[in-house]
Amino acid sequence: MSSETISEPDPTGLYTGLVIYVGQDRAGHWLVQDSRRNLEGRFISYGAAMSYAQAERDIYHASVEIANAPLVPVISFAPVGRDERALPRAA
Repeated sequence: MSSETISEPDPTGLYTGLVIYVGQDRAGHWLVQDSRRNLEGRFISYGAAMSYAQAERDIYHASVEIANAPLVPVISFAPVGRDERALPRAA
């Protein structure tokens, strides 16, 4: 994937340098992640991922870029094993 910037820099300076990446993981899932690894979303299509990234860009005054390499999920998408406890609610 090519690197493509889709936004302007943060005018407030609060999130200067924050980048929101849109790309796929090695399994082909579309992911959105920020450069600080505080934001992550998994989507069924490029369009859905890009819509989310652009909305978050507006909130955080960040830039959006297409990832050059596969993204590594911060949150595992593997099913919870029988011997594991699921979280009672999302973080």
